[in-house]
Amino acid sequence: MSDVVKRQRRDRTHWLYLGVIVAVIAGILVGWLAPEFGQDVAPLGTIFINMIKMMIAPVIFCTIVLGIGSVRSAANVGKVGGLALGYFLVMSTVALGIGLVVGNLLEPGSGMNIAKTANQGSKLADQAHAAGGTWEFIQSIIPTTLASSLTSGSVLQALFIALLVGFALQAMGTAGEPILRGVASLQKLVFRILSMILWLAPIGAFGAIANVVGKTGLDAVKQLALLMIAFYLTCLVFIFGVLGVLLWAVSRVSIFKLVRYLAREYLLILGTSSSESALPRLIAKMEHLGVERTTVGVVVPTGYSFNLDGTAIYLTMASLFIADAMGKPLNIGEQVGLLVFMIVASKGAAGVTGAGLATLAGGLQSHRPELLDGVGLIVGIDRFMSEARALTNFSGNAVATVLVGTWTKTIDMEWVHSVLDRKLPFDETTMIDDEHGEPTPQEPGAVDMVKA
Repeated sequence: MSDVVKRQRRDRTHWLYLGVIVAVIAGILVGWLAPEFGQDVAPLGTIFINMIKMMIAPVIFCTIVLGIGSVRSAANVGKVGGLALGYFLVMSTVALGIGLVVGNLLEPGSGMNIAKTANQGSKLADQAHAAGGTWEFIQSIIPTTLASSLTSGSVLQALFIALLVGFALQAMGTAGEPILRGVASLQKLVFRILSMILWLAPIGAFGAIANVVGKTGLDAVKQLALLMIAFYLTCLVFIFGVLGVLLWAVSRVSIFKLVRYLAREYLLILGTSSSESALPRLIAKMEHLGVERTTVGVVVPTGYSFNLDGTAIYLTMASLFIADAMGKPLNIGEQVGLLVFMIVASKGAAGVTGAGLATLAGGLQSHRPELLDGVGLIVGIDRFMSEARALTNFSGNAVATVLVGTWTKTIDMEWVHSVLDRKLPFDETTMIDDEHGEPTPQEPGAVDMVKA
C-alpha cells in the first residue's frame, strides 16, 4: 500500500466531524439552559451557511464546464439529463405516495383542536407567492450577464451558463483546451477554499442548534414528537427501502455501504440542517466513486433543484397533520390535487428562505385557505424536520447519480466497489480526484493493488 493512501487514512478531518457532533450537543444544552443566549448566537449558523453558499456556484460551474467540455459527444450529456429528469419525476411521485400512506395511517394531528393557532401562515404564503409562477421561474434561470450567474446565488443560473460554456468549449475542440486547463486549476482553488471553510462547521452548527432550541424549548419539541418521529421513520423507509432496493436492483450497490461512504456529509448536513452545505463534497465524492465527471456535473446540480424527495414527503405529511389538527381533514382528491401543486410550486420557491414552509403555506392558501393558520404549528419544529428533509434529498441525489451512471454506462463498477470497500479512500485534503479507473501519478499501482 502506498504512502499516499496511508496519509489519506490518517487525515485529520475526522476531528472536524467529531467537533460537529460535540457542537450540536452543546448547542442543545445552551439553547435549553440559556435560551436568550442561544438565540443571540444564531448569526454563527447563518454566517457559516452563507460561506458555504458562496462556494456552490463556482463549484457547479467548474465541474460542469470540465465535464461537458472534455467529452466529444453532446448527445451523451442530453441522454444523461433526460434520464435524470425522468427519474426525478418518478421518484417525487413515489415519495408523495409514501407520505400520503403514512400520514393517513398515523393521523398524527387528530384530536389536537388547534383551529385558533396564531396566524403565521399568511406571512409565509406571501413569501411563496413572491417567488412567482411558472413563467417567472423559467425567466429567473436566465442571468443578466455571464458573470452574474456566479454571483446571484442561483444554482440554476450557474448550471445554465456552465452548460453553455461547456458546449462552446466542446465545439472549439483543441482550441478550447487551454481554457479547460485554466478551469481545472480554478476548480482546485475553489475546493481548497471550501476545505478551509469547512473547519468552521462546528461553530456554525453550535449557533444554529442553540438558536432553534432557545426559541422553541424542549416542551415545544415534545408536543409534536409524533409527527417528527413519523416523518423521520418515513424518510428512513424511503432511503433504505425504496432507494436501497432500487440501487441494488439496478447497480448491485449496497445502500448501507454508500451511506457509510457519505457518513461525513450526513454529519455536516445534520449539523447545519442544509443539504447545500454538502453539495460540493457530494460532487467530489461521486467523481471519486467512479462516476464520470459529465454525469456528476449534470445529475447532482439538477437534482438539488428538482429531486426533492424529502421535501415531497414533508409537504405531504405536514399538510395532512395541519388538516387533522384543525379538525378539517382532506379527502383523497384534495390531497392529490394540493400536493401535486406543492411539488410544482416548490421549484419556484427554491430561492425563498424557508422554502419548505413557504411552499406549504402557499399551497394551503391556494387550495384550502381556512387551513393556512395551522402552518404556525409547524414553524416551531420545522428546523428539526428540515434535517431529515435535507438528509433524504441528499441521499436521493447520491443514489440518482449512481443509477443514471449505470443506465448511461458512465460509471466504473469495479472502481465503485473498491471505493465502497475502503480500498481506495477519498482524499480529504483537496476534495479533488483525478481520472477514475487509472492510477494517478501520486498513487502508482493503485488499481493493481485493488485488483489484487
